[in-house]
Amino acid sequence: MPSSPTSRPKNLSGPKRPRQPAASTLPSREQLLEALAQQSDIKGKRDLAKLFGIRGDMRRPFKAMLAELEGDGVITRTRKALRRTAALPHVTVLDIPADADPDNMHAYPAQWNDEEGEKPRVTVLSGRDSRVAPAPGDRILARIDAGEADIPAYTAKPMKILDKPRRGQIGIVRMDDDGARLIPVDRKQKEMRIPIGDLLTAGDGDLVEVEVKLSGRLMIPRAKVIAVIGNPMSEGAVSLIAIHNLEIPYRFPQSVIREADEAVEIGLKGREDWRDVPLITIDPADAKDHDDAVYAQPDTDPANKGGHIVTVAIADVSAYVLHGTSLDREAYTRGNSVYFPDRVVPMLPERISNELCSLKEGVPRAALAVRLVIGADGRKRGHSFHRILMRSAAKLSYQQAQAAIDGHADDQTGPLLEPILRPLYAAYDAMATARDQRGPLALDLPERKILLDDKGMVRDINVPARLDAHRLIEEMMIAANVAAAETLEQKKSALLYRVHDEPSSEKLQALRDFLGSLDISIKKSDSVRAADFNGILAQSRKAGNVEQVSEMVLRSQAQAEYNAENVGHFGLNLDRYAHFTSPIRRYADLIVHRALIKALGLGDDGLADSEMLHLPGIAQHISATERRAMRAERETADRLLAQFLATKIGAKFEGRISGVTRSGLFVRLFETGADGFIPASTLGQEFYRYVEERQSMIGERSGEKFTLGDQVSVRLLEAAPVAGALRFELLSEGQRVNPSSVRRGNKRPPKSFGPKGRKKR
Repeated sequence: MPSSPTSRPKNLSGPKRPRQPAASTLPSREQLLEALAQQSDIKGKRDLAKLFGIRGDMRRPFKAMLAELEGDGVITRTRKALRRTAALPHVTVLDIPADADPDNMHAYPAQWNDEEGEKPRVTVLSGRDSRVAPAPGDRILARIDAGEADIPAYTAKPMKILDKPRRGQIGIVRMDDDGARLIPVDRKQKEMRIPIGDLLTAGDGDLVEVEVKLSGRLMIPRAKVIAVIGNPMSEGAVSLIAIHNLEIPYRFPQSVIREADEAVEIGLKGREDWRDVPLITIDPADAKDHDDAVYAQPDTDPANKGGHIVTVAIADVSAYVLHGTSLDREAYTRGNSVYFPDRVVPMLPERISNELCSLKEGVPRAALAVRLVIGADGRKRGHSFHRILMRSAAKLSYQQAQAAIDGHADDQTGPLLEPILRPLYAAYDAMATARDQRGPLALDLPERKILLDDKGMVRDINVPARLDAHRLIEEMMIAANVAAAETLEQKKSALLYRVHDEPSSEKLQALRDFLGSLDISIKKSDSVRAADFNGILAQSRKAGNVEQVSEMVLRSQAQAEYNAENVGHFGLNLDRYAHFTSPIRRYADLIVHRALIKALGLGDDGLADSEMLHLPGIAQHISATERRAMRAERETADRLLAQFLATKIGAKFEGRISGVTRSGLFVRLFETGADGFIPASTLGQEFYRYVEERQSMIGERSGEKFTLGDQVSVRLLEAAPVAGALRFELLSEGQRVNPSSVRRGNKRPPKSFGPKGRKKR
């Protein structure tokens, strides 16, 4: 008897088969998937066709259905076999594409076997009340729901935002008699051989990106070059190491360049005309973009006798970088500009940052301005925001402005002295009085500036003088940032705060232990104020150990970050604070601008609903990009300084102990600010114990003690420019203490016996 279209093929066996359709109809997608899941002996489309009785004219639509399922990532083909794609686990790691729509985000599995077919697309669920709010570009740990249908419709509930792993290893190629080897940039990684066939076009000295392969029965790691980055010793290339190692985007996609090139200047339409207000910019002498301008005048209101009107105008970047555009997505991905001694990696293309949004002298520019009413006591009495068209009256450097006030005006600042500069400084004098009464944390740590020659090599290292001109701009920017936060709170608007939390109880206890060894006390309560730290710093200045104490106070502080929830700003001693004044270089400020525009009805290009929904995720992302930028800048400075000092092996330097660990001492040189390491094993002919509460290394037999902040002499033994590492030999002798107190673990400071002689090494 011939088999009917609905009879089971004799050559197939297994679990109960799905109910088959009549020969005149195709099986449903669900029936096909059920068959693949239950019939283990189905190897390909021929077996499926036989199972469902597919003949004649039904073959073409049947093949189309299989192709559609494969294209959807539901089934996969390996050689000639078909099978259902592996399902996602209930909890998995997902990557959200950087260009995902914030209003309807999707993600893909971070780990996926390509033999399983196309990665399944997962819809990310995130609401206003979600505890975790990811944003495009994030990696998340998520709980997966496949739905109830036979065809999975994956949705993900975010559980945690994860750090993305760093890209392939970066290193320098060195050719030798046996071929080539890789000198890793990361000092914690080991050298590897590079087979000659895996060099691509790399030559001796080139900076390359590699992938690591394990070869042979002993699984020996070998490097394979996957990208040639360039020569790190060539002009302006040192920063490339950090850029590639930390995955900092530094080339703009063509779509972003195209949008920037097509942008046109904003005119007066819909704006207040402030072109006659003599706002001026005061910036570093080498600044290429100018995003803030200031002006001050006496307040003529009798109710504010002796007061001032201070105007702060900020480039209106939000008028050019609209939500959802390629420019906006790229700015979000970068998060901020990154500043290196040899280059700047900008958040926005130069057409926007250095041209259309730069408040150039004598050129009409769109801006968002805040008018601050300052009392004679320096306190803010009121403020208002305005969307304006302005024209900068002058472009000054900090040094120019200060010289004019100090009686050394030049041809440019002379005419500006009485009408513009003196009123600005008068307003600042009042605001500085209010600042001192507020009592922000008074940690004034010097920042060194590395100057390069035309070959990208270190020419000089200096500590720029801190001028009142710097403080004037800082104080007026802080006042503008506070006004932005207050306005958005009053309007009950979504807001990205700049927050700085109080020190943790653990860090406070570590600080107390250390201060106890110096006979300095701090109150035992975990509720401390910036003024408490300022009191400690004042005591240490009198005692002559302010460097030691400043270092520990700095370490006790929490890290400032962006957050959609407000915890205040501990360091500035402010209840509410937002970043408003640098939208050219910080995405956070652009978000605050958009929020103000929406809250105050200043245009239709304000904060989008989707941005308000995802502010927690945006805050996490741009906090991470800020930390990445700081790390990149620090690593690049270390490499440049190591390169500069590589010609001074054997030279003697003076410095200060900047860190104490079980493995040894870190020393920062006075002259250059370079940091180097002294291994504990080289300190002397005895065992040196690490005493954490005293931030010291103490010899168990002699009681010789080296403590954070101690001034020491060292000799440079080794410099590794690519790794940014220096190794020193200690030449100084330490203070002598009673060694028995260390062995007993006594936390009280041991009695000092004073310094003793030390043999010269």
